[in-house]
Amino acid sequence: MIETLTRPLVRIRRVEEAIAARYAEGQMRCPVHLSIGQEAVAVGVCSHLEPQDYAVSTHRAHAHYLAKGGDLNRMIAEIYGKATGCSEGRGGSMHLTDLSVGFLGSTPIVGGSLPVGVGAAFGAHLQGESRLTAIFFGEGATEEGVFAESLNFAALKKLPVLFVCENNLYSVYSPLSVRQPRARSIPALARAHGMLALQGDGNLLEEVCSLTKQGVDHIRKGHGPCLIEFATYRRREHCGPHPDPFQPEEEVAHWALRDPLRGIEIDESEIHAEIEAAFAFARESPFPRRAS
Repeated sequence: MIETLTRPLVRIRRVEEAIAARYAEGQMRCPVHLSIGQEAVAVGVCSHLEPQDYAVSTHRAHAHYLAKGGDLNRMIAEIYGKATGCSEGRGGSMHLTDLSVGFLGSTPIVGGSLPVGVGAAFGAHLQGESRLTAIFFGEGATEEGVFAESLNFAALKKLPVLFVCENNLYSVYSPLSVRQPRARSIPALARAHGMLALQGDGNLLEEVCSLTKQGVDHIRKGHGPCLIEFATYRRREHCGPHPDPFQPEEEVAHWALRDPLRGIEIDESEIHAEIEAAFAFARESPFPRRAS
């Protein structure tokens, strides 16, 4: 299975590198939050989701959208603010949606994906649907009150929710060390709410897949929600195409050795052609009509 996921992993990386390379042209109509370095979490988690399952994401949503099956042409068009975009050019990078593949949307509000996802899961539960809902969020969201509220409600109702915490050590430019007590454990917070909680290396695709399967199997058997915390690292600034000027050089070098794409070699010609076609589609598409 891992071999079949290497192409999506590389594809997402090349898409975001293309966004970064073209951003200075001034044609993209919104800020972009890139997840270069974090792709294994998106690919590994979404590989265990069915098309009818829901996914909800954050401001850093490109990888999740594509891994869930979102259309590349429509995503790039959305970033360009074009009518052919997945949100008709009115949402931009931070508001991607594709209901046809179960991608309910993304929200730039820190922690905002949590109640949206839990609400969607509760709605599906009330209607007797067998959907699982995956909620992606960063460790900064665990500092918001809605984190505890969402975990409490999901556990109380035994909702089929997979909470996916991408711990990349930073909230904007503030490192984890200045925001949370050293001894704090995110999985322990989830266990305190009575749910299964797992923890692993988010840069090892095989480990992401293994832990996700364990969590998804638990949920689909009707045992209630599960939280998985994945350690990972973003290799660009919080918002924009450049390296993060506040990340220490030795830290950057350490995580570069743990890059999810390290050692992967595949023929990328089709990927590059697809990306070029997507940008051409975006450039040639019309802008939305002004609301009357």
